[in-house]
Amino acid sequence: MDEPVVLRTPRLILSPPVEGDVDAIFAACQDPAIQHYTTVPSPYAREDAEGFVRIVAASWRDDSEYVWALRAGGQLVGMVGLHRIQGGAAELGYWTAPDGRGRGYITEAARAVIEFAFGPMRLERLEWHAVVGNVGSARVAQKLGFRLEGVRRAGLPGHGIGGAEGRVDGWIAGLLADDPRREVDWGL
Repeated sequence: MDEPVVLRTPRLILSPPVEGDVDAIFAACQDPAIQHYTTVPSPYAREDAEGFVRIVAASWRDDSEYVWALRAGGQLVGMVGLHRIQGGAAELGYWTAPDGRGRGYITEAARAVIEFAFGPMRLERLEWHAVVGNVGSARVAQKLGFRLEGVRRAGLPGHGIGGAEGRVDGWIAGLLADDPRREVDWGL
């Protein structure tokens, strides 16, 4: 991309995080669930938020990852991104700040990102990964139409989950460009 892309939904503006978001990112990443289920450092320092904003800017420039801050009414309520973009595929990842949960923001934002990925980007496949047990993230992926492909044993770094120092089991699901975008029941 020559420039970062701003996406809009009926309730949200998705734009790359900027320096002015550092305090909100830092505050959101103090949430135990974000530290437990994502790859953010734990404990999470303000310097981590500052570094994250710099990394996101660089990743837009080199087309390796596209990350958007979700803004509802001017307030940062989460992040959604396309990670490891290569060979016609990418991984969809997201988190929601505690104050933004239960409102459907991530599902709404991720739909816009999926349409961008399969539309202008012309990707062929998106993957979703989550620690086994992250039911909230799984529910969003199901609503988006991802098909559960299995459990990757020791497939994700533990990064402190439940005291795990090594690797933990992870769910993997996929969505192809021509898959229907309707809810899928994984039987969880």
